[in-house]
Amino acid sequence: MQAQAALATAPGTALTVDTVELAPLRPDEIRVRVAGAGVCHSAVLARDQQYPVPLPAVFGDEGAGVVEAVGEAVRSLAVGDHVVLGFNSCGTCGYCRCGQPSSCTEFFAHNFGGYRPDRSSPISWRGAPAAGWFFGQSSFAELVQVPERIAVKVPAEAPIELLGPLGCGLMTGAGAVLEVLRPRPGDSFAVFGTGAVGFAGLLAAKASGATTLIAVDVSASRLELARELGATHTVNSRVTDPVAEIRAITGGAGVEYAFDAVGITEVFVQMTEALAPRGHGALAGAPPQGDRAGIDVGSLLFTQQRLSLVLEGSAVPHEFIPRLVRLHQAGLFPFDRLVRTYPLSEINTALADAESGATVKPIITFG
Repeated sequence: MQAQAALATAPGTALTVDTVELAPLRPDEIRVRVAGAGVCHSAVLARDQQYPVPLPAVFGDEGAGVVEAVGEAVRSLAVGDHVVLGFNSCGTCGYCRCGQPSSCTEFFAHNFGGYRPDRSSPISWRGAPAAGWFFGQSSFAELVQVPERIAVKVPAEAPIELLGPLGCGLMTGAGAVLEVLRPRPGDSFAVFGTGAVGFAGLLAAKASGATTLIAVDVSASRLELARELGATHTVNSRVTDPVAEIRAITGGAGVEYAFDAVGITEVFVQMTEALAPRGHGALAGAPPQGDRAGIDVGSLLFTQQRLSLVLEGSAVPHEFIPRLVRLHQAGLFPFDRLVRTYPLSEINTALADAESGATVKPIITFG
């Protein structure tokens, strides 16, 4: 069976749209016709080999679509089910077994290794295997074959072509807030960075009932959108000291909860300095490995502030993704305001728009 897919063939070069061949479906796999696949920063990093995924490869870690076939051992899904594809994990280590799959001891191998654990791939290209197991899905393709365990069933009435980002970027931001920080109604919250992850955090904080919602960024247009989506205050850190401004907004105390969705060390330090006593900050943005942050540890001790590091929202996809769908259906998580769709033929434009910030969350659609 053949499918159209976007392949990375060399570091830093444009993706090539071409035909790939699908291997026979394994007993524990399902075949999904992809309706939409979000463009996540992980794909950009892998394309440029900052994450050394073997090439050639099909990327894509935010797929959603309709099940077309199921392996003989599949029990939880059926042909015709609508599914969002989450991140991959081994399912057998202690962290996976106790409901913490984002801490899987084999996380990197299962998401960035490109191949199944036995070194096989669900796809081949021009007669040779290609990496087709990026996050267990490689969803920059019209058809994918994925493990049953990463597919999350969602209601058929939900807009399946838009739901893919719930499996990674939007889950990361919303999970950092709802699963880790957990602000209460009436609390104060600041998000540093209004990309897709940061906006998801802002929307989640608003849905939680936090009433002082501060968005920090260097883009005036992004801050304007943040206002439209519920931010009560915005801070352009290109022209204003965000720590001083946040303290002015909160009467000198600082915010009770803060979220760094940027991944720049300087911003991480600003987030910690903007916290109130006993405040809780979370980092989900990924700084380059080897970065060091100059944090006043003594101050953290005497103010009893907490810092959390968050991967994939610290969420369990089978529980959390349906919850985000329900919030969206209730009008409480309007992530569709962040989205622009592109056909597969324009995937390189989508990647460029994601990098430049022209689009908050590009989604590749298949039709």
